[in-house]
Amino acid sequence: MAPVEENDRDSGMESQDGSSFEPDDIDKKRLEIEDDVEDEPDETLSERLWGLTEMFPESLRNLSWSAASCTKAGVKNLYGFSRSAIWVFVSTSVILFAPVVFEVERAQMEEMQKNQQKQLLLGPNSAMSGGVPPPLMPPPLQKS
Repeated sequence: MAPVEENDRDSGMESQDGSSFEPDDIDKKRLEIEDDVEDEPDETLSERLWGLTEMFPESLRNLSWSAASCTKAGVKNLYGFSRSAIWVFVSTSVILFAPVVFEVERAQMEEMQKNQQKQLLLGPNSAMSGGVPPPLMPPPLQKS
């Protein structure tokens, strides 16, 4: 390569093959490259990923596809099983515990009715004590 003089640097540059070109030529080439890049259609993510699969061996692609398919099926089956299990648990709980709840409520209502009857018969303080009032003792006799 021949040495470049100072005045050659100002006026233009030399390429590797020895031909000289102006800085404006560089800008033109850069614009041409940018235009070529902009003219290419945009790829979607799925297209780009599909293109990347070609760099992996077929056995690895089959293995990853099988793993993804089995995972999807497993999640689907687990979701279906959990729905069924929750339905069985809730319906069984309602069937088994509903009679107990109704019986406790009935017992409370009977207790309230007994307390109301006592209150009517014996007075307002008898219902609060909960038991049979002690019989009134006559006052002690005084000896004179």
